[in-house]
Amino acid sequence: MRQSRNFWQKTKPTEIMERSDSIIELSKALALFHVKVGKIKKDSINPFFKSNYASLSNILNEVQEPLNESGLVVTQFPDGSGLVSMLIHAESGQYLSSNYEMPVAKQNDPQALGSSITYARRYAITSILSLNVEDDDGNKGAELPKAPAKSEDTRPWLDKGEPLSKAMEYLRTGGELSTIEKKYRLSKEIRQNLNETVKRLEENL
Repeated sequence: MRQSRNFWQKTKPTEIMERSDSIIELSKALALFHVKVGKIKKDSINPFFKSNYASLSNILNEVQEPLNESGLVVTQFPDGSGLVSMLIHAESGQYLSSNYEMPVAKQNDPQALGSSITYARRYAITSILSLNVEDDDGNKGAELPKAPAKSEDTRPWLDKGEPLSKAMEYLRTGGELSTIEKKYRLSKEIRQNLNETVKRLEENL
């Protein structure tokens, strides 16, 4: 049995995939699920750039009935420093299981931990079920004009505190660092903090 780790312990990113000896019945049920499930709508707005994304609540609502009709169950739970996601065929007991390590921006911060779990659950359930999230123009609407020439740069500096916290949350929900750079001027220290956040997220994909 894999040993549990302290949630705040710094570890190298790992992803563990497990499955039952056979997944024939699970595969049939998953094929039926994809016939029944539609595109997942983006129902929430990121507070940093007002870009749209599909919330965990909306994803769960959209997949619950197709899962029931296909005889499938999805369960997710924190385990050590990671999130375990399991897709189970109820009748046969066949399963797929994956562990996703979750980077936490602020240690000893329950709110940051909760945000990390929600973020990981959204992306893990989207991946394990191969969901189709509906495209829209939300991100295009959030794009900012190109920054003026350096001598005419009127962008505000990205300050520490709430603006920086929102920038970190934007990156954790799939945002691009280049979009932040279009809106704000970044000091060397803040740029390094953002780059480290991006690196941790990429290592855990």
